[in-house]
Amino acid sequence: MSAMRVSTDKAELDLPLIHRFLSTQAYWSQGIPEETVARAVAGSLCFGGHVEGVGQVAFARVVSDFATFAYLADVFVLPEHRGRGYSKQLVAEIMAHPHLQGLRRFMLATSDAHGLYAPYGFVAPAKPQTLMEVLHPDIYAETKTA
Repeated sequence: MSAMRVSTDKAELDLPLIHRFLSTQAYWSQGIPEETVARAVAGSLCFGGHVEGVGQVAFARVVSDFATFAYLADVFVLPEHRGRGYSKQLVAEIMAHPHLQGLRRFMLATSDAHGLYAPYGFVAPAKPQTLMEVLHPDIYAETKTA
């Protein structure tokens, strides 16, 4: 197994790869425009997972004020590189990042990876009745037809 190096240097990110995965393989962002991915990356603390001789194999981003709140989004490991512990390494490095310590709330949404996040303290909201959202699940499909 090749070691994965995690970097927060945006210059190392493979934006075409990130867009390709998010727009075609991620259930949460099917059809997301490339410029939307670029804006999301520009406004986030990004984590790229890189394997020597292969390139980028993993990605995640955190939206935060770096004082009280953070939201973990767009976490993925390319399918051909799964099963090697890269997702756990990526989340561990995110949770250890110095700018993400002492936050009052750190959130994420997942349909299928609860087991990945639970060891890092993520649980269902204690008071879900206090949370609200504006949700547009098909926004990228809607903008293509508009």
